Amino acid sequence: MPAEPSPAKPKTKKTTPPPPPVEPVVEPEETVTFKRGHFYSFMVVMALCLGLILGYFVGQRNSAAPTNQIVQAVPTAIPAPLKYNITTVGFPSIGPANAPIIIVEFSDYQCPYCTQWHQTTYEPLMAAYPGKIRLVYRNFPLPFHQNAFMAAEAAMCAGDQNAYWQYHDALFANNNQLNNQAGTVVNNSFYVNLASGLGLDTTAFGTCLTTEKYKQAVQSDLNYANSLPPDSDGSPAVSGTPTFFINGYRIVGAMPLANFEQVIDAQLKTQ
Repeated sequence: MPAEPSPAKPKTKKTTPPPPPVEPVVEPEETVTFKRGHFYSFMVVMALCLGLILGYFVGQRNSAAPTNQIVQAVPTAIPAPLKYNITTVGFPSIGPANAPIIIVEFSDYQCPYCTQWHQTTYEPLMAAYPGKIRLVYRNFPLPFHQNAFMAAEAAMCAGDQNAYWQYHDALFANNNQLNNQAGTVVNNSFYVNLASGLGLDTTAFGTCLTTEKYKQAVQSDLNYANSLPPDSDGSPAVSGTPTFFINGYRIVGAMPLANFEQVIDAQLKTQ
């Protein structure tokens, strides 16, 4: 019996291993990556720039500050007061002719402030500097004082009888009648009665007054005062009463004794 053929071996199919899986390609995002050292360098540069910008503005601000500080720190210079050369020859005066201190007073017999100065400062001032002051009186009757001009004339009429200063004092002692609240113009009898009380020749006095013998002299005093140049601060030399010139230096108003002493003492030190 023939042998049975051996069964054929099945052919095995050679298999190729599958390729590795392909990972999907992911498009990288556009990013910028800094290294730590680069980051710090960048921050330093930015800080420097910011510092320069701030420094510029602060510097601009500070550069203007010193100018303002200088303007505030340095006061405007006060000009020295003007020294006047006031004419004194031929005008009523009291005190030694060679006195080192000459005070020229521009005054008004109706002025209440002139009266105040006369009653509170005049005598203490003369007593404080015995023999050292010559006071010269010049007239400055204010236009709104209805009795001031005539009173100035009356005092000069009394001067014809060597009684100027006595009459001068009597006018200030009766200022309330000259500067009356009603604004009344006093008549000549008021002045004549004052002259009579001083023992003057009232006939001669009355004639002097009615003929207006000294009207032009009083007006000349006014004109002279108004012609003086303004002081260094721009104020008029004489704009009100009383106004004083101590060796040429101006004091305005019924100032107390201390104000006069300050100027007089400074003048005496220079002599």
